Amino acid sequence: MSTTPVTEMVVTVAVNGTTYEREVPARRLLVHFLRDDLDLTGTHIGCDTGSCGACTVHLNGVPVKSCAVLAVQADGAAVTTVEGLSEEELTPLQQSFSDHHALQCGYCTPGMLMSAAALLEETPSPTEDEVKVALQGNICRCTGYWNIVEAVVAAGKGGA
Repeated sequence: MSTTPVTEMVVTVAVNGTTYEREVPARRLLVHFLRDDLDLTGTHIGCDTGSCGACTVHLNGVPVKSCAVLAVQADGAAVTTVEGLSEEELTPLQQSFSDHHALQCGYCTPGMLMSAAALLEETPSPTEDEVKVALQGNICRCTGYWNIVEAVVAAGKGGA
């Protein structure tokens, strides 16, 4: 009986509504699968340790840090990246980020949007405290968070 380690695996993942089947290294992170194999570079790599949230995507509707998930763990799953939030026009959440100046350098923005979108799906009109809890796994080094919280609250109220 051979004990040769598995080094490559075939994964089938629906990303933003399109199904992809790829052979990937068994240890490839989901973030690298999205960026390198599928060329979906909106998902950012910030820390590679699961601390900053810049790589947040939805895995079967649940926000996850894609630097902490192997691509093979997403086999058979549905993944939504920031590119999948809207095809052409900005979503109300994205427009609210713009209207409330909720970004500066923009590096954390994809992860913030994905975490906020998940919150708004569960809680359509969140309070400031609910937004703060939902975003607590996302780090922004530029904005001080206030405008981000305002933007999410306003998007929950239908924009402001």
